[in-house]
Amino acid sequence: MSVITSDFVAARADLVARPGFGPGRRHALTGLTDDWLKELVSESGALDLGCTLVAIGGYGRGELAPASDLDLLLLHPGSVAAGEVAAVADKIWYPIWDSGIRLDHSVRTPAQARRLAGQDMKVVLGLLDARTVAGDDRLTVETRSSVLGDWRAMATRRFDELRSFVEERVELYGELAYLLEPDLKESYGGLRDLTVMRALAASWVISPPHNSLSAARLTLLDARDALHVATARATDRLTQQEQPQVAQLLGYADEDELLRAVCGAGRTISFVSSVAWGRVRRQVKRRSLPKLRKIKRTTAREPLSDGVVVQDSEVVLAQDARPDRDPVLMLRAAAGGAQAGLRLAPHTVDRLAQESAPLPVPWPRQARESLVSLLGAGRWTVPIWEALDQADLISRLIPGWDVVRSAPQRNPVHRFTVDRHLVETAVAASTHTRKVSRPDLLLVGALLHDIGKGRGGDHTSIG
Repeated sequence: MSVITSDFVAARADLVARPGFGPGRRHALTGLTDDWLKELVSESGALDLGCTLVAIGGYGRGELAPASDLDLLLLHPGSVAAGEVAAVADKIWYPIWDSGIRLDHSVRTPAQARRLAGQDMKVVLGLLDARTVAGDDRLTVETRSSVLGDWRAMATRRFDELRSFVEERVELYGELAYLLEPDLKESYGGLRDLTVMRALAASWVISPPHNSLSAARLTLLDARDALHVATARATDRLTQQEQPQVAQLLGYADEDELLRAVCGAGRTISFVSSVAWGRVRRQVKRRSLPKLRKIKRTTAREPLSDGVVVQDSEVVLAQDARPDRDPVLMLRAAAGGAQAGLRLAPHTVDRLAQESAPLPVPWPRQARESLVSLLGAGRWTVPIWEALDQADLISRLIPGWDVVRSAPQRNPVHRFTVDRHLVETAVAASTHTRKVSRPDLLLVGALLHDIGKGRGGDHTSIG
């Protein structure tokens, strides 16, 4: 091992061993790694050949975790002999391998990188965050610009490919928000979905996600950093075995508080992701419609229930709706959307959160019927419920819901957090409503059967 590499390994170990987590630590680790690689590139002779070393993926974003691998691309102008490029590349790669750091590497011309991006969605996602580490930045700019230009031109034809990529991960890794041992990167609602949403925004088909993702992103990045320190290896799965130490490293009171924070971050990301994909589908549908001249475009609003209409395949409030004077409107809109298999428009949820009058106690009959209708809608109950919960509207409806929200269940029988377990139970119960004389009691009982959890003591008696 060279002196340059041994000095880097020692400095990196010292930095990783320091207490504390956060953006500053990741920025320092990225900067330290950049400086080392610049020296390796300088000694290799790559600069004399016009090569550029590019960081992509998480390293390109400056999100290096203690055990992260390095995603590197060596760009060259194409006018240099392949043997010469391979020789200088080896002088960069071998010291990295000697350091013990895992390496994902490639050597390409800008044209080759562009061509591969047109064939492989993962290449597109990696190059979104391409950043020059050493060499002429013009090669990086040329590559990133051409890949982005192609992505924007072809995005509507490649969205299905990207969506399949997301769905495969859901099938393999589940939903982060409701798992007791989530994968912080690959589970739906994890760090990978932040990259996917950046790709959706880069297509210019939809606007960038809102700032609510910033806190969720930091929560997951900090958890992954602490997980790497706790395990001394590159892993993204937050197992129950590692949770106590990770919680201690991050300053949480216990592993339950850690998991609640992680699950809460995951549900925020997955919710925003679902909204983003809904907007993509609508935009693609609009662009596929034939354009007719001299016809004034109008947006139809179809009635769904009192004060609730369907517009552009989303549930919105009627123009004369007054949430401040109609406390049942929230439940009516939710039930109507779930029964119709339609999502609540984000601006509708925001308005309901800001303007809805509190329900009187006891609830009026129409409110009770709307709740039962919502719970009886089957799988469509879940996204509607999640939209309301993201705006803290469920906590207004059900006293004590905030206690079970994202609360873990450390029992091998359970797959979900308490709140999702309750909703899933109601969804399962909805398939049996025709077999009982009081389907309303079945559905509400299913929803509330574990509402006493998370408070200490016998949850059945408390509930």
